[in-house]
Amino acid sequence: MQHKFHIVLEQDEEWFIGYCPEVPGANGQGKTEIKCRRNVQDAIDLILQHRLEESLKGLPEDARVEVLDH
Repeated sequence: MQHKFHIVLEQDEEWFIGYCPEVPGANGQGKTEIKCRRNVQDAIDLILQHRLEESLKGLPEDARVEVLDH
């Protein structure tokens, strides 16, 4: 499953700074626009993985977890 996210990029002197408005805390920076984009993508991946892991903690043993494609 693949999601599409927006990225807001700004250039501040020598650095590019970016963030994803849909995923609070997903931000990054880099000397190039490409590096900044990669850093924001990595931040999105880490945050979403952490949210998934946290949401699955403490589920009853008999709970069934399925993947929903949409």
